[in-house]
Amino acid sequence: MASTADIRNGVVLNIDGQLWAVTDFQHVKPGKGGAFVRTKLKNVVTGKTVDRTFNAGAKIETENVDRQDFQYLYADGDSYVFMDVSDFDQLHVPAVVVGDAVNFMLENQNVTIALHNGNPLYVELPASVVLEITYTEPGLQGDRSTGGTKPATVETGFQIQVPLFLEQGTRVKVDTRTGDYLGRVN
Repeated sequence: MASTADIRNGVVLNIDGQLWAVTDFQHVKPGKGGAFVRTKLKNVVTGKTVDRTFNAGAKIETENVDRQDFQYLYADGDSYVFMDVSDFDQLHVPAVVVGDAVNFMLENQNVTIALHNGNPLYVELPASVVLEITYTEPGLQGDRSTGGTKPATVETGFQIQVPLFLEQGTRVKVDTRTGDYLGRVN
């Protein structure tokens, strides 16, 4: 058991049998009344975000979540196979756990997987990845009805919006949290 003084960003709490990661916290001491901790929690399985307030000194249950580096190997039916970079053991992760990360994962790419009691909870990617555009329509000069962007398919099969001047074969930097185009890579 821990107390509210132990709440920090990244700490995983066990609330009603579900695991919640602290994404933001604020200790508040009003002029009148007792202090409290205002938190923003994200469910590590579903991704749902909630706001929760704890009274100062309240007992909370924290969970141990290990984050380990893995290398993505290949897709195997409805699961994905990762290799632990330290001991070369393979880990099969279900598609529901991988979630939207599959849109930005290339074979042999390093990722971080959060494990709780040996079970994978979620896959963390770097903030941005470099992907190659495999298909896009040619951009027509003067065609600005879409705000200067056009759809492009990257090598993972995911579709993003890119500026009109980009062509097939161009390598681009993509934000893994939002799927937005960040720039060209030479």
